[in-house]
This record gives sequence, C-alpha cells and structure tokens, in this order.
Amino acid sequence: MELLRVENLSKSYGKGEAKVDALKNINLSIKKGEFIAIVGPSGSGKSTLLHLLGGVDKPTSGNVFINDINIYDLKEKDLAIFRRRNIGLIYQFYNLIPVLTVKENILLPAELDNREIDKEYLEDLLKTLDLKERENHLPSELSGGQQQRTSIGRALINRPSIVLADEPTGNLDSKNSKEIVELLKVSVKKYNQTLIMITHDTNIALQADRVITIEDGIIKSDEVI
Repeated sequence: MELLRVENLSKSYGKGEAKVDALKNINLSIKKGEFIAIVGPSGSGKSTLLHLLGGVDKPTSGNVFINDINIYDLKEKDLAIFRRRNIGLIYQFYNLIPVLTVKENILLPAELDNREIDKEYLEDLLKTLDLKERENHLPSELSGGQQQRTSIGRALINRPSIVLADEPTGNLDSKNSKEIVELLKVSVKKYNQTLIMITHDTNIALQADRVITIEDGIIKSDEVI
C-alpha cells in the first residue's frame, strides 16, 4: 500500500548566477511499513528532500502526497497540524527542552495537539525506549543515547504514519548508534510505521529495505536490499 508519493519535486535557492538547484524533479513512491535509507555525499540534497517530505520546507515545484493528501495544498496552519499528527521528526541534535523532564519532552507534541494522553501507550513507549527509570530526569542528567531515545519517544508519541530521521546516530558512538538503529527498527515495526533515514553509515544503510542514493540533486539509484 502506497503511503508517500513524490511527483517532480524540485527545490532551488537563490536567483540568476547564484541559483543552486538542490533537488531536480524527484519522483518517488514509498509503501507503508518500509524502512528506507537515503545516502549520498554532503550537499547532494538528502536533507533538503527529507525536509520537503516532512513539510518543514516548501518546494520550488512539485508535489508530496501522504495518504493521498497533497501536503503543499494545505494552508500553513493545517499543514502544521497535519505534520504534528502524521510525521515524526528525529534529528542528529536532540533539540530537547532543557527545563522539561524526559516524560514532559516526550508528551510535548501530544499536549500541543490537545490530545488526551494514552497512558498505556506512553508506558509501553517508555519501556520500549528503556527510559522508564529516567522519565523524571532532565536532559542534562542523561547520556547522549538516552537523549536521542527521548527525542525518538517525542517523535512517536502521536503515532505518526511516517518517521523521518536525519542522521539520528551522528552524535553517538558505535555502540549507541547500533542500539538506536535497532530501537528504531523495533519501534517502527511494532507500531506499523514507515521509516525514512538519512545516514552516512554503510552498515546502517544495509539494514534498510531500500537504499536510495542521491547525487547532485537527483536519484542516482534506488535499490531493494
């Protein structure tokens, strides 16, 4: 079942001689439940693509459909609500609120959406992320791996259809990196979600269902592993 469809997606910055084409007519289809790794050299357009898929940035031209909804047809306020409810974002830098506890950081998107908290789901999430014993700790009291697991919990709390991860292991050592990737795979499978991850780590990319290579703003290859 197709979950995400990209049609002729392009993104340019600047004008005239200073114009840079970050993405050039990208076409892509992703099914529900897939784990997609996006690889390519720095400056190839990987992060730009991820931001456009997540509704964080707007394309110069083209369309992004999630569950057959063209997200760029939505008004700004409606897009923000759609993004909060359907897309989970995980970054290399954890972006946790320093004065909030682990539990409060995780619950923030649900509270912004005025959702009633599913306590059973929250407990399950804390246990899956191995954060139950840390739920009342502040980010400054956590290791890097624990902070990233907290950011994953925040991304998953609204049960999004798609999880977008931009180098989620970039700030972690090899042991924590392996644990985070395994955790993401388990979580996505457990909650029946789609995972799209940017990574420079070949070992991580080879664990995906598909590896999409981007170079100079175009899809160079799209291979099933």
